[in-house]
Amino acid sequence: MKGKFLRFLLVALVFSLVSSASGQGNSPRKPNIILIYTDDLGYGDVSAYGYSAIATPNIDRLAKNGVRFTNAHATSATCTPSRFSLLTGKYAWRKEGTGIAPGDASLIIPVKTTTLPGMLQKAGYHTAVIGKWHLGLGDEKGADWNGRIAPGPLEIGFNYSFLIPATGDRVPCVFVENHHVVNLDKNDPIKVSYTGPVDPNAPTGKKNPELLKMHPSHGHDMTIVNGISRIGYMTGGNTALWKDEDFADMLVKKARSYIEEQKSNPFFLYFSTHDIHVPRVAHERFVGKSGMGPRGDVLLQLDWTVGQLEEILTKNGLLENTLIIFTSDNGQVIDDGYKDEAVEKLGNHKPGGIFRGGKYSAFEAGTRVPFIVSWKGKVMPGKVNDALFSQVDLYASLANLAGVAVENGQAPDSEDHLPVLLNNSRKPRSYLVEQSINSTLSLLVGNWKYIEPSKGPKVNKDTNTELGNLPQPQLYDLSLDPGETKNLADQNPGRVSEMRQLLEKIKGK
Repeated sequence: MKGKFLRFLLVALVFSLVSSASGQGNSPRKPNIILIYTDDLGYGDVSAYGYSAIATPNIDRLAKNGVRFTNAHATSATCTPSRFSLLTGKYAWRKEGTGIAPGDASLIIPVKTTTLPGMLQKAGYHTAVIGKWHLGLGDEKGADWNGRIAPGPLEIGFNYSFLIPATGDRVPCVFVENHHVVNLDKNDPIKVSYTGPVDPNAPTGKKNPELLKMHPSHGHDMTIVNGISRIGYMTGGNTALWKDEDFADMLVKKARSYIEEQKSNPFFLYFSTHDIHVPRVAHERFVGKSGMGPRGDVLLQLDWTVGQLEEILTKNGLLENTLIIFTSDNGQVIDDGYKDEAVEKLGNHKPGGIFRGGKYSAFEAGTRVPFIVSWKGKVMPGKVNDALFSQVDLYASLANLAGVAVENGQAPDSEDHLPVLLNNSRKPRSYLVEQSINSTLSLLVGNWKYIEPSKGPKVNKDTNTELGNLPQPQLYDLSLDPGETKNLADQNPGRVSEMRQLLEKIKGK
């Protein structure tokens, strides 16, 4: 009997040592991270922020169960540079070629970069991007849509990718999974051009408006796919063409499969929605349900998507070990190229909240966006945090969470503000830089905002957005004037000089 007991103790000791060596035993599993990155969502577009005429109960529940940030910013007022900064921890204005990317752009993130997902890979995470990409694909010659598409996400830190290659309003209108177009018939090759028609006889929105179910308001009048004309020209790939109405369902389906496959491992999912970008084409479940036309309908669809992701986590027992971050790549835009009644049916809805401007703009609504963090049992529910925070800081903050150091030379603009992200602190960033469409830069320090002089237009006439460009400097006290209505530069020359010098110093870093 004594011998059996000693053998039992020996086996238990060996098991304990093996478990310890393999990282099991008492070592807690690293938390999963899901970043829900929406598109063109304004500060006031979700009801949790108090300005929306549309109820968004699933997003509101995320805020109720976590923390809602009121002074968090995308780095840019347009999508491609915001996404570049998010994944690299580097302001996009530091690198040429990071403006709004055409649909046939080459990959704009150098493959030698250790991106945010690449950093997390080194910390033991499996990483995936599902949804809108818009950071280019392929080498300097562009993507081979009929062959192996590389370099792309898999070459810069992702283990899995399922992409809308650019945007829904740009060709090619196909999904790309890992290195290949989904459902492509090699006997019907894809041809893409942004310089002129691939087939002069093919119908376009400009020549054949009778074929359209949604008409362009400006631009967007080239190749027709699914009854909607796009930016750019495309032929072929008919078996691979997407149906806009299925975007949300398809992305949720792919997310469900990915989460279920990786539920035993720590994972990072960059879930990049198409909603609420144009063309706004909701699934029939949501059509007409908002009373505000297609823009309102896809906002309901976005809210459904968030609810589905939370449900997937709950069903797989992952909610308590998953950090969820919900935010947008830039602020709102109402008419962005299609006649979808967004302007006519806006009513009392305030998509930018109390802030001026919107997508493309140097004013606050260009980059101040919804930002919600939820982590059951780790982030105190129902809180509000007014600390100044930038999406560029997600890189360094998540590195801290994952227990790895940021490599030398990587993420030069990212700062570790994990305590703020988890609402354990309200210590703000000491400064923050915003970028508008023409790369006019703004600097926020405390309550003060400085907009550098610019020769750009005052208004984007296509979208009717105030851009915030003036030939003289602008200075606003956001604590007293969040709507940026009173330029205080003339009354505060010393502060203007101080902030101008700081901005020049940041540019020179």
